[in-house]
Amino acid sequence: MLDSLKTMFGLLHTFYIKPTERGVLFNRSDFQRILMPGLYRYFGPHWNVTKIDIRSPRVTLDNLEFLLQQHTAAFAQHCEIVRTSATQAALVETPVMWCTVSPNQLSAFWRGWQDTIVHRFDLEASIEIPAELVAKIIRVNGLTNCKIVRVPENQAGLLFQKGDFLRLLEPGTYGFWDFDRDLRVDFSSRLTCRMDFAQPERLIDAHPEFVEAYGELVDVPQGQVAIVRERGNPIAIVHPGQRQLFWSGVTVETIDLEAEPKLTPRLVSELILGEFGEECVTAPYLEIAEVRAQHVGLLYEKGQFVETLDPGWHVWWTFARSLKTETIDLRLQMMEVGGQEILTKDKVALRLNLTAGFRIVDPVRAKTALVNFEQFLYKELQFALRSAVGTKLLDELLEDKGAIDRDISEHIQPKASEYGIEIVSVGVKDIILPGEMKTILSQVVEAEKSAQANVIRRREETAATRSMLNTARVMESNPTALRLKELEILERIAEKIDRINVNGGLENVLTDLIRFEGRDLPPAGGSGDR
Repeated sequence: MLDSLKTMFGLLHTFYIKPTERGVLFNRSDFQRILMPGLYRYFGPHWNVTKIDIRSPRVTLDNLEFLLQQHTAAFAQHCEIVRTSATQAALVETPVMWCTVSPNQLSAFWRGWQDTIVHRFDLEASIEIPAELVAKIIRVNGLTNCKIVRVPENQAGLLFQKGDFLRLLEPGTYGFWDFDRDLRVDFSSRLTCRMDFAQPERLIDAHPEFVEAYGELVDVPQGQVAIVRERGNPIAIVHPGQRQLFWSGVTVETIDLEAEPKLTPRLVSELILGEFGEECVTAPYLEIAEVRAQHVGLLYEKGQFVETLDPGWHVWWTFARSLKTETIDLRLQMMEVGGQEILTKDKVALRLNLTAGFRIVDPVRAKTALVNFEQFLYKELQFALRSAVGTKLLDELLEDKGAIDRDISEHIQPKASEYGIEIVSVGVKDIILPGEMKTILSQVVEAEKSAQANVIRRREETAATRSMLNTARVMESNPTALRLKELEILERIAEKIDRINVNGGLENVLTDLIRFEGRDLPPAGGSGDR
């Protein structure tokens, strides 16, 4: 009856704490105790309990730090209390998860079925987390202010704190505390010897001990160039006035540009023709000339001719120099001057195509005295062709086509020789007449040939008549000759007939009747010898 009255008036409070919970008992706002799992009854109007799920190990209560400071003993019976100074941090290993405690904090963690382990760190001594702990937390998500870094086998890492270099990281997995430290890791491939970190100049100046321990500093003064090699193979060229940082193990060859402005055959073979050549061929710091057989090279510096180059490879360093090379073909070359419309002396428009063969015998003269020797030669051939055609009649040109070639050769030879060009041959390849002119010339030729044919025909007829007259005179004075001629004619006739009937005997064959029969005619009547 009394319990019923207490409950009725709200004075009896019943609290049930589950096995996975803890209860924090308050009267009004004053902490009283921590309740373990079970059933609890309290009489009075101001009792209340805050239930906390201990499966989340970190204690989360309003004013937790105040409660821990005022009731340390009560909380210590049920919690692991972690207090850190301004230079400390902690990793808390609980049965279900890992937690971090930042510097200058007071935190509590429920004790579960297994012990809670606290790992404390002095951040002034080191911000690195031991490797055995890193192996445990590497797959844990949500750890605040804890930075995990993995450096692959073929790379190296440089650890920076707020832009300041701290240390080199070899391949492996690392953990660091990152409380307001702005940690950054730059990676560099170890497959190449060049250190490709950000701000290498600052690293060189501020940390010479790192350079001495891990790197090779290539510092090239003005007037020199350096070739960096790894295992005997070139990997980089460092320009004058520059410095670069490489991993240890490289060798450096320094070249004085004033003493050796041109690459030796050994360096040409190594830098241009070797595996490194792909980079050097397009490099702006090299002037490369390949002079082939039957060619000659010309070297210019600041626009002034310096020397001729024999066949082969020629390479120069171009630092602070303006070099240019070009090659000239010394073989016989052909030039076509086509489609030239020119009027003859008698105003007939012709189209001509000209071919000239030439050879460069003095390349220095041809290139230094002329801006473009091919253009010069083309124009001079044009002028010579116009001069040769424009001063002659069409009939003269058609009668003697070689005259054009001779006139052009006489015009071009001295001009070309003056500039080191030898004219080997020159000739007109085609002379193309206008359509109407072709028709007229065809008619003229046809008339001339017809007249010539008539003259020949009359000459032959006259000769034949004269021969027949002479034959008649011979037969008139010589019966035997006449008889032989008759027999010859008779023989020719007999070759074309099938049968001959003769009446009166053979002695009258030329004076009596002779009857011929063809193969298709019936035999004639009469008798006689066959």
